[in-house]
Amino acid sequence: MNPGMLAKLDRFRARALGRGIPSADVERWMGLARPCAVLSSKVDGPVVGRGGGPVMLPPDVPLLWSSEEPEYLIATLDLAALPEDATGLSLPPDGHLLLFAVVDLGEADGLCGHVVYVPAGTVVEARELDYSDSDSSLYAFSTSEDLLAELRDLGELRLKYDVSLPDHDFFPDDVIVDRAEHPHANELREAWREVERDDEESSGWPPLRIGGYASEQDGWGDPVTQSTQTLAHLDELGIEGGPVFEERPRPDDWVLLAQWDGIPMGSMYWSITKQDMAARRFDRPLVKLWANP
Repeated sequence: MNPGMLAKLDRFRARALGRGIPSADVERWMGLARPCAVLSSKVDGPVVGRGGGPVMLPPDVPLLWSSEEPEYLIATLDLAALPEDATGLSLPPDGHLLLFAVVDLGEADGLCGHVVYVPAGTVVEARELDYSDSDSSLYAFSTSEDLLAELRDLGELRLKYDVSLPDHDFFPDDVIVDRAEHPHANELREAWREVERDDEESSGWPPLRIGGYASEQDGWGDPVTQSTQTLAHLDELGIEGGPVFEERPRPDDWVLLAQWDGIPMGSMYWSITKQDMAARRFDRPLVKLWANP
Protein backbone atom coordinates (compact mmCIF):
# COMPACT_ATOMS: atom_id res chain seq x y z
CA MET A 1 0.00 0.00 0.00
CA ASN A 2 1.22 3.49 -0.89
CA PRO A 3 2.90 5.39 2.01
CA GLY A 4 0.31 8.15 1.77
CA MET A 5 -2.48 5.61 2.20
CA LEU A 6 -0.77 4.10 5.25
CA ALA A 7 -0.29 7.55 6.79
CA LYS A 8 -3.97 8.33 6.35
CA LEU A 9 -4.96 5.04 7.97
CA ASP A 10 -2.61 5.82 10.86
CA ARG A 11 -4.43 9.13 11.37
CA PHE A 12 -7.73 7.28 11.32
CA ARG A 13 -6.49 4.75 13.86
CA ALA A 14 -5.49 7.57 16.22
CA ARG A 15 -8.89 9.27 15.83
CA ALA A 16 -10.80 6.04 16.41
CA LEU A 17 -8.77 5.02 19.46
CA GLY A 18 -9.23 8.56 20.81
CA ARG A 19 -12.98 7.93 20.73
CA GLY A 20 -12.50 4.94 23.02
CA ILE A 21 -13.19 2.31 20.37
CA PRO A 22 -11.39 -0.95 21.25
CA SER A 23 -8.20 -1.52 19.29
CA ALA A 24 -9.34 -4.89 17.95
CA ASP A 25 -12.48 -3.30 16.47
CA VAL A 26 -10.45 -0.51 14.88
CA GLU A 27 -8.02 -2.95 13.27
CA ARG A 28 -10.88 -5.13 12.01
CA TRP A 29 -12.46 -2.07 10.42
CA MET A 30 -9.20 -1.07 8.80
CA GLY A 31 -9.14 -4.50 7.18
CA LEU A 32 -11.99 -3.23 4.98
CA ALA A 33 -9.79 -0.48 3.45
CA ARG A 34 -9.66 -0.22 -0.34
CA PRO A 35 -7.32 1.84 -2.50
CA CYS A 36 -8.80 4.61 -4.61
CA ALA A 37 -7.48 7.31 -6.89
CA VAL A 38 -8.34 10.95 -6.33
CA LEU A 39 -8.21 12.92 -9.59
CA SER A 40 -7.97 16.67 -9.28
CA SER A 41 -6.16 19.63 -10.79
CA LYS A 42 -5.31 20.69 -7.21
CA VAL A 43 -3.01 17.77 -6.36
CA ASP A 44 0.63 17.30 -7.31
CA GLY A 45 0.80 14.07 -9.28
CA PRO A 46 1.00 12.76 -12.84
CA VAL A 47 -1.69 13.76 -15.33
CA VAL A 48 -4.07 10.82 -15.82
CA GLY A 49 -7.02 12.48 -17.52
CA ARG A 50 -8.96 15.61 -18.27
CA GLY A 51 -12.23 17.06 -17.05
CA GLY A 52 -14.91 17.97 -19.56
CA GLY A 53 -14.22 18.00 -23.31
CA PRO A 54 -13.16 17.58 -25.98
CA VAL A 55 -15.36 14.60 -26.78
CA MET A 56 -13.06 12.25 -28.72
CA LEU A 57 -14.94 9.21 -30.04
CA PRO A 58 -14.56 6.77 -32.95
CA PRO A 59 -16.57 7.90 -36.00
CA ASP A 60 -18.94 4.92 -35.75
CA VAL A 61 -19.82 5.46 -32.07
CA PRO A 62 -23.10 7.38 -31.79
CA LEU A 63 -23.41 10.36 -29.52
CA LEU A 64 -25.01 9.11 -26.35
CA TRP A 65 -28.36 10.25 -25.04
CA SER A 66 -30.38 8.95 -22.14
CA SER A 67 -34.09 9.35 -22.89
CA GLU A 68 -34.27 12.84 -24.36
CA GLU A 69 -31.85 14.51 -21.99
CA PRO A 70 -28.33 15.51 -23.04
CA GLU A 71 -25.32 13.80 -21.56
CA TYR A 72 -22.24 15.74 -20.52
CA LEU A 73 -18.72 14.40 -20.74
CA ILE A 74 -17.51 14.63 -17.16
CA ALA A 75 -14.01 13.27 -17.68
CA THR A 76 -11.74 11.30 -19.97
CA LEU A 77 -9.27 8.96 -18.26
CA ASP A 78 -5.95 7.93 -19.77
CA LEU A 79 -5.78 4.33 -18.58
CA ALA A 80 -2.13 3.88 -19.54
CA ALA A 81 -1.26 6.66 -17.07
CA LEU A 82 -3.50 5.33 -14.27
CA PRO A 83 -1.68 2.65 -12.23
CA GLU A 84 -3.78 -0.36 -11.27
CA ASP A 85 -2.54 -0.25 -7.67
CA ALA A 86 -4.00 3.25 -7.34
CA THR A 87 -7.59 2.12 -7.89
CA GLY A 88 -7.78 -1.56 -6.98
CA LEU A 89 -9.81 -2.06 -10.17
CA SER A 90 -8.93 -4.37 -13.04
CA LEU A 91 -9.15 -1.62 -15.64
CA PRO A 92 -7.68 -2.10 -19.12
CA PRO A 93 -3.95 -1.29 -19.20
CA ASP A 94 -4.32 1.34 -21.91
CA GLY A 95 -6.85 3.23 -23.98
CA HIS A 96 -9.26 5.87 -22.72
CA LEU A 97 -12.39 5.73 -20.58
CA LEU A 98 -15.03 8.42 -21.06
CA LEU A 99 -17.52 9.11 -18.26
CA PHE A 100 -20.82 10.68 -19.37
CA ALA A 101 -23.63 11.88 -17.11
CA VAL A 102 -27.12 13.35 -17.25
CA VAL A 103 -27.23 16.01 -14.55
CA ASP A 104 -30.99 16.01 -14.12
CA LEU A 105 -32.95 14.83 -11.08
CA GLY A 106 -35.85 13.95 -13.35
CA GLU A 107 -33.91 11.14 -15.01
CA ALA A 108 -34.57 7.57 -13.86
CA ASP A 109 -32.25 6.42 -11.10
CA GLY A 110 -29.61 4.20 -12.65
CA LEU A 111 -29.98 5.67 -16.15
CA CYS A 112 -28.11 8.94 -15.60
CA GLY A 113 -25.22 8.34 -17.96
CA HIS A 114 -22.92 6.02 -19.84
CA VAL A 115 -19.32 4.88 -20.04
CA VAL A 116 -17.36 4.50 -23.28
CA TYR A 117 -14.10 2.59 -23.52
CA VAL A 118 -11.89 3.50 -26.48
CA PRO A 119 -9.08 0.93 -26.93
CA ALA A 120 -5.55 2.18 -27.62
CA GLY A 121 -4.85 2.82 -31.30
CA THR A 122 -8.51 3.45 -32.18
CA VAL A 123 -9.08 6.28 -34.65
CA VAL A 124 -11.11 9.02 -32.99
CA GLU A 125 -12.50 12.39 -33.96
CA ALA A 126 -13.79 15.40 -32.06
CA ARG A 127 -17.55 15.25 -31.65
CA GLU A 128 -19.93 18.07 -30.75
CA LEU A 129 -22.78 17.71 -28.26
CA ASP A 130 -25.49 20.28 -28.96
CA TYR A 131 -27.37 21.55 -25.90
CA SER A 132 -29.06 24.53 -27.59
CA ASP A 133 -32.45 22.84 -28.00
CA SER A 134 -32.46 21.04 -24.68
CA ASP A 135 -35.23 21.73 -22.17
CA SER A 136 -33.37 19.78 -19.51
CA SER A 137 -33.81 21.01 -15.96
CA LEU A 138 -30.19 20.84 -14.84
CA TYR A 139 -29.73 20.12 -11.17
CA ALA A 140 -27.90 22.94 -9.32
CA PHE A 141 -26.85 24.67 -12.55
CA SER A 142 -28.80 27.48 -14.19
CA THR A 143 -27.80 26.68 -17.78
CA SER A 144 -25.88 24.08 -19.71
CA GLU A 145 -23.12 26.63 -20.22
CA ASP A 146 -22.71 26.96 -16.44
CA LEU A 147 -22.15 23.22 -16.17
CA LEU A 148 -19.84 23.14 -19.18
CA ALA A 149 -17.78 25.96 -17.65
CA GLU A 150 -17.54 23.99 -14.40
CA LEU A 151 -16.29 20.95 -16.32
CA ARG A 152 -13.77 23.00 -18.30
CA ASP A 153 -12.40 24.36 -15.03
CA LEU A 154 -11.48 20.83 -13.98
CA GLY A 155 -8.69 20.95 -16.58
CA GLU A 156 -5.96 18.36 -16.34
CA LEU A 157 -6.73 15.70 -13.75
CA ARG A 158 -3.73 14.67 -11.66
CA LEU A 159 -3.40 11.56 -9.57
CA LYS A 160 -3.29 11.33 -5.81
CA TYR A 161 -3.08 7.89 -4.22
CA ASP A 162 -5.80 7.61 -1.59
CA VAL A 163 -7.60 5.02 0.50
CA SER A 164 -11.25 4.61 1.40
CA LEU A 165 -13.33 2.95 4.09
CA PRO A 166 -17.10 2.34 4.11
CA ASP A 167 -18.88 5.70 4.38
CA HIS A 168 -22.63 5.20 4.17
CA ASP A 169 -25.48 4.23 6.48
CA PHE A 170 -25.57 0.50 7.14
CA PHE A 171 -28.86 -1.31 6.76
CA PRO A 172 -29.60 -4.84 8.06
CA ASP A 173 -29.06 -6.36 4.60
CA ASP A 174 -25.78 -4.52 3.96
CA VAL A 175 -23.33 -6.77 2.11
CA ILE A 176 -20.23 -4.78 3.08
CA VAL A 177 -20.51 -4.43 6.84
CA ASP A 178 -21.59 -7.25 9.15
CA ARG A 179 -22.97 -5.34 12.12
CA ALA A 180 -22.32 -8.27 14.46
CA GLU A 181 -18.67 -8.23 13.45
CA HIS A 182 -18.44 -4.42 13.55
CA PRO A 183 -20.56 -3.22 16.51
CA HIS A 184 -18.88 0.23 16.43
CA ALA A 185 -19.51 0.77 12.71
CA ASN A 186 -21.21 4.16 13.04
CA GLU A 187 -18.56 5.53 15.40
CA LEU A 188 -15.80 4.26 13.13
CA ARG A 189 -17.46 5.91 10.16
CA GLU A 190 -17.61 9.22 12.04
CA ALA A 191 -13.91 8.97 12.89
CA TRP A 192 -13.18 8.35 9.21
CA ARG A 193 -15.21 11.39 8.18
CA GLU A 194 -13.13 13.54 10.53
CA VAL A 195 -10.01 12.40 8.72
CA GLU A 196 -11.65 13.04 5.35
CA ARG A 197 -12.63 16.56 6.41
CA ASP A 198 -9.01 17.26 7.33
CA ASP A 199 -8.05 16.27 3.78
CA GLU A 200 -10.73 18.52 2.33
CA GLU A 201 -9.41 21.51 4.24
CA SER A 202 -5.81 20.88 3.20
CA SER A 203 -6.27 20.07 -0.48
CA GLY A 204 -9.85 20.89 -1.46
CA TRP A 205 -12.61 18.38 -2.04
CA PRO A 206 -11.62 16.22 -5.04
CA PRO A 207 -13.98 16.39 -7.99
CA LEU A 208 -13.50 12.78 -9.11
CA ARG A 209 -12.65 9.49 -7.39
CA ILE A 210 -11.88 6.19 -9.12
CA GLY A 211 -12.40 2.94 -7.22
CA GLY A 212 -12.81 2.42 -3.49
CA TYR A 213 -16.11 2.85 -1.64
CA ALA A 214 -18.86 5.28 -2.52
CA SER A 215 -19.36 8.01 0.06
CA GLU A 216 -22.87 9.20 0.88
CA GLN A 217 -23.97 11.72 3.50
CA ASP A 218 -27.78 11.57 3.50
CA GLY A 219 -28.58 8.16 4.97
CA TRP A 220 -29.63 6.40 1.77
CA GLY A 221 -27.19 3.52 2.08
CA ASP A 222 -24.62 2.29 -0.42
CA PRO A 223 -25.41 3.43 -3.99
CA VAL A 224 -23.14 0.71 -5.40
CA THR A 225 -24.49 -2.47 -3.81
CA GLN A 226 -28.02 -1.09 -4.19
CA SER A 227 -27.57 -1.36 -7.98
CA THR A 228 -29.23 -4.79 -7.97
CA GLN A 229 -32.23 -3.24 -6.22
CA THR A 230 -32.18 -0.44 -8.79
CA LEU A 231 -32.40 -2.94 -11.66
CA ALA A 232 -35.42 -4.58 -10.03
CA HIS A 233 -37.04 -1.17 -9.49
CA LEU A 234 -36.56 -0.24 -13.16
CA ASP A 235 -38.22 -3.53 -14.17
CA GLU A 236 -41.13 -2.94 -11.81
CA LEU A 237 -41.72 0.52 -13.28
CA GLY A 238 -41.42 -0.79 -16.83
CA ILE A 239 -38.61 1.66 -17.61
CA GLU A 240 -36.67 0.66 -20.70
CA GLY A 241 -33.15 1.55 -21.72
CA GLY A 242 -31.36 0.10 -18.71
CA PRO A 243 -28.60 -2.50 -18.86
CA VAL A 244 -29.70 -6.02 -19.71
CA PHE A 245 -28.12 -8.98 -17.91
CA GLU A 246 -28.57 -12.67 -18.66
CA GLU A 247 -28.75 -13.19 -14.90
CA ARG A 248 -29.36 -10.35 -12.46
CA PRO A 249 -26.13 -9.49 -10.59
CA ARG A 250 -25.94 -9.95 -6.83
CA PRO A 251 -25.39 -6.87 -4.64
CA ASP A 252 -21.77 -7.87 -3.96
CA ASP A 253 -21.07 -8.19 -7.70
CA TRP A 254 -20.96 -4.39 -8.05
CA VAL A 255 -18.00 -2.08 -7.57
CA LEU A 256 -17.63 1.67 -7.73
CA LEU A 257 -16.02 2.73 -10.98
CA ALA A 258 -16.17 6.47 -10.31
CA GLN A 259 -17.77 9.11 -8.09
CA TRP A 260 -17.98 12.77 -9.06
CA ASP A 261 -18.59 15.28 -6.28
CA GLY A 262 -18.65 18.35 -8.50
CA ILE A 263 -22.41 18.80 -8.11
CA PRO A 264 -23.49 21.15 -5.29
CA MET A 265 -25.14 18.99 -2.60
CA GLY A 266 -25.00 15.97 -4.89
CA SER A 267 -22.84 13.17 -6.23
CA MET A 268 -22.77 11.14 -9.43
CA TYR A 269 -21.92 7.44 -9.21
CA TRP A 270 -20.83 5.06 -11.97
CA SER A 271 -21.19 1.41 -10.84
CA ILE A 272 -20.13 -1.66 -12.80
CA THR A 273 -20.11 -5.38 -12.10
CA LYS A 274 -16.82 -7.13 -11.43
CA GLN A 275 -17.64 -9.54 -14.24
CA ASP A 276 -18.13 -6.75 -16.79
CA MET A 277 -14.94 -5.06 -15.61
CA ALA A 278 -12.98 -8.28 -16.16
CA ALA A 279 -14.58 -8.78 -19.59
CA ARG A 280 -13.84 -5.16 -20.60
CA ARG A 281 -17.57 -4.56 -20.97
CA PHE A 282 -18.33 -0.93 -20.19
CA ASP A 283 -21.64 -0.81 -22.05
CA ARG A 284 -23.93 -1.56 -19.09
CA PRO A 285 -22.98 0.38 -15.99
CA LEU A 286 -25.55 1.91 -13.69
CA VAL A 287 -25.15 5.66 -13.32
CA LYS A 288 -26.95 7.47 -10.52
CA LEU A 289 -27.34 11.05 -9.39
CA TRP A 290 -28.02 11.29 -5.66
CA ALA A 291 -28.72 14.79 -4.44
CA ASN A 292 -30.26 16.65 -1.53
CA PRO A 293 -31.97 19.69 -3.08
